[in-house]
Amino acid sequence: MADKNEDAAIAKLSFEEALAELEEIVGALEDGDSDLDKAINAYERGTRLKKHCEAKLKEAKARIDKISVDPEGNPTTEPADIDQ
Repeated sequence: MADKNEDAAIAKLSFEEALAELEEIVGALEDGDSDLDKAINAYERGTRLKKHCEAKLKEAKARIDKISVDPEGNPTTEPADIDQ
């Protein structure tokens, strides 16, 4: 049940908030000062935050439109082609 509560809390975070927390977790894990249980819990939360950030980026990508002009000179939009 804690996982569902944690997922719900993460879902409320903006991309920037989630990314900032993820960066803090990565920094703490790189320092290696946490005991094993705390490190595992942090890693699990970091994984959830990463998934949330990826979903937010995917949503943003879907909203980006490329503006073009049709043969008659009328502006049109089409999905942006920004896959890398």
